[in-house]
Amino acid sequence: MLHGGRIRQVGAICYRTGASGIEILLITTRDTGRWTIPKGWPINGKASHRAAEQEAFEEAGAKGPASGIIFGRYAYVKVLSTRMRVDAVVDVHLLEVRRMAPRFPERGQRKQAWLSPQEAALRVKEPALKRLLSRVHRSVKAW
Repeated sequence: MLHGGRIRQVGAICYRTGASGIEILLITTRDTGRWTIPKGWPINGKASHRAAEQEAFEEAGAKGPASGIIFGRYAYVKVLSTRMRVDAVVDVHLLEVRRMAPRFPERGQRKQAWLSPQEAALRVKEPALKRLLSRVHRSVKAW
């Protein structure tokens, strides 16, 4: 769980392509309501991209394959249930959303929005996540 003295998490930039181009799925956090991507703890015995797929389903109902290659990383301050603040680094994978499940574990606990990569970058707080979202369109074409 530790990565360079920080806690480690895995996350997914969930995207879909349509007539209007690439759209990114953002969700809100349950505690503060800020916009982010699905993310969570690594899962023992699971590759990080598989754990990212599971987080995308549990938090957003998004189903599809995640790239096995880490797209990038970003850091933020995570507030634990004990109210302790810790530095976290998130290994981010691209996940192509092929289906949205009507039922999933955290349904009704978060808001969701499909946005252009530029709009998504404007909504998130973390500078490194903004940069990752801003370059999704170039990377999706190559993947």
